[in-house]
Amino acid sequence: MWTQHDNELRRTIQAPDFPTAIRIVDEIAVKAEEMNHHPDIDIRWRTLNLVLTTHDAGGLTELDHRLAAIIDDIAAKHGA
Repeated sequence: MWTQHDNELRRTIQAPDFPTAIRIVDEIAVKAEEMNHHPDIDIRWRTLNLVLTTHDAGGLTELDHRLAAIIDDIAAKHGA
């Protein structure tokens, strides 16, 4: 689940395998582009480390929380 560190939301997702991790990232990318709000994503084999913050606002906004919920749905759909 998401944790808050200073002005960021962070989550680590463990995908079942590497191809699934990439599919999760791809779906996140599509939604992020639609929202014009892009997370930092670090991919390590099947482990995804995500960070959300609104740089323009200098911290967390409603966009971060909305995208976090969308990412949760995407991860759950892929068994992560």
